[in-house]
Amino acid sequence: MCGILAVLGCSDDSQAKRVRVLELSRRLKHRGPDWSGLYHHGDFYLTHQRLAIVDPASGDQPLFNEDKKIVVTVNGEIYNHEELRKRLPNHKFRTGSDCEVIAHLYEEYGEEFVDMLDGMFSFVLLDTRNNSFIAARDAIGITSLYIGWGLDGSVWISSELKGLNDDCEHFETFPPGHMYSSKEGSLRRWYNPSWFSEAIPSTPYEPLVLRRALENAVIKRLMTDVPFGVLLSGGLDSSLVASITARYLAGTKAAKQWGAQLHSFCVGLEGSPDLKAGREVADYLGTVHHEFTFTVQDGIDAIEDVIYHIETYDVTTIRASTPMFLMSRKIKSLGVKMVISGEGSDEIFGGYLYFHKAPNKEEFHRETCRKIKALHQYDCLRANKATSAWGLEARVPFLDKEFINVAMSIDPEWKMIKPEEGRMEKWVLRRAFDDEEHPYLPKHILYRQKEQFSDGVGYSWIDGLKSHAAQHVTDRMILNAAHIFPHNTPTTKEAYYYRMIFERFFPQNPARLTVPGGASVACSTAKAIEWDASWSNNLDPSGRAALGVHLSAYEQQLPSAANGKLAPEIIDNVPRMMSTVPEVTIQS
Repeated sequence: MCGILAVLGCSDDSQAKRVRVLELSRRLKHRGPDWSGLYHHGDFYLTHQRLAIVDPASGDQPLFNEDKKIVVTVNGEIYNHEELRKRLPNHKFRTGSDCEVIAHLYEEYGEEFVDMLDGMFSFVLLDTRNNSFIAARDAIGITSLYIGWGLDGSVWISSELKGLNDDCEHFETFPPGHMYSSKEGSLRRWYNPSWFSEAIPSTPYEPLVLRRALENAVIKRLMTDVPFGVLLSGGLDSSLVASITARYLAGTKAAKQWGAQLHSFCVGLEGSPDLKAGREVADYLGTVHHEFTFTVQDGIDAIEDVIYHIETYDVTTIRASTPMFLMSRKIKSLGVKMVISGEGSDEIFGGYLYFHKAPNKEEFHRETCRKIKALHQYDCLRANKATSAWGLEARVPFLDKEFINVAMSIDPEWKMIKPEEGRMEKWVLRRAFDDEEHPYLPKHILYRQKEQFSDGVGYSWIDGLKSHAAQHVTDRMILNAAHIFPHNTPTTKEAYYYRMIFERFFPQNPARLTVPGGASVACSTAKAIEWDASWSNNLDPSGRAALGVHLSAYEQQLPSAANGKLAPEIIDNVPRMMSTVPEVTIQS
């Protein structure tokens, strides 16, 4: 995952300005330790910190069209670049980089080419023929991006806050699925899928269609010229991604270069649920498995670095980012530069445990839409920045555009959690990969209850964070929190502790406005708290806050299935979880 910084129309082409732009670009060097590039044209500066994944030998950036009048700096991967090259027979390519296609597409199609790109990306393109420029971010916001404005009228684009927060009068998150055009001087949405309006879909559930869509999404992400692996927590999502990768790796270019045996990685406290489950799945798949353990103190010691790199004070994001941050450093030390991960599934399929309380399919679907739209502020931000902190790239097949189109067109009645019918969270996904003849996973892994990453690494992790924060934040500090932090006022000592650290690194008001707020239980949106009045008294983003649903819920009680909640007998009875509605069949 690379780092880009562009300063556009700054009315200053001096050497001093060039030095300052280079200085700011170096703040992003962790994202791209392999090479640095800068293109200067008048009062336009395009910089790049490269993490070389595809064509490491010749793909240094910025990149150009044939006459070098079109210049582009890109962070990301374009998975369909070979197909797009075939649509540009009259263009000459200088490199094997997947990103070079952007310059030629613009030359051929103008500003309307962005929706042709299949991948994760943020880019800035300068047309030196008229000094116009565009910037764009991928559909869901897998890659991070910010936009700012200087007092001199300049526009700034940066992969991270730290690239522009000190030099812009105002800055904000660059919204996913949008483009900024200098010709219009404003942002406009280029990504307009049918689900975005939150209209309720009605397509019948077809397990094989869903399965093939995810397989295709994983396969296209095997495009790499460097060593790679998979993140494997032992939960459903990472296990499915690992299983598909292992199944289709043989015969790919990556396998020929780096070997057909897949490497997998897991992190947790000693004896954590994820370490145990991850090891079991790795044994089942035959991967070369790497376990990394950390202590609560290791995590606490890393909190300041995590907040600096993740650029948030959101509690659940910091809780989950810390073990991922620690693991990413270990993975990079092994010479691996890219990993495939399972983010996005819970948002698409309603996998968080609070979805048990969805009152009807309409509310269920609208909540999944709200969650996907907010991914760039939470899980995408975590996965991108926690790995990029160490020059590691994370790819997320569940957030493939085509896969989302398939999954979000399913009638949400099929996604509803119905324990009385043996349908747990993400049942449609589990059922799609429940293949008796060629099993993807062991049954009990395929039907393992949802465990949020910050919980799965070990329950004492969150408890340890709360205890540490309580030692550093007094009752008096919480009492006056609204005066100190009037925006997104922290309501717990843990939240207050993170906020203090964030404000030290990013003291500007626009910085604190980039972080979302609002009440949440078990990662819900504020709207979904209305589904159960009792949850308003237990507002914590941990999955264990899903009282009566999580097996290790804070209240340590499990009601029976008679009141519509997940009962122990359902968890223990895996065959019931594999029951199907008669109309649904899968043919391989």
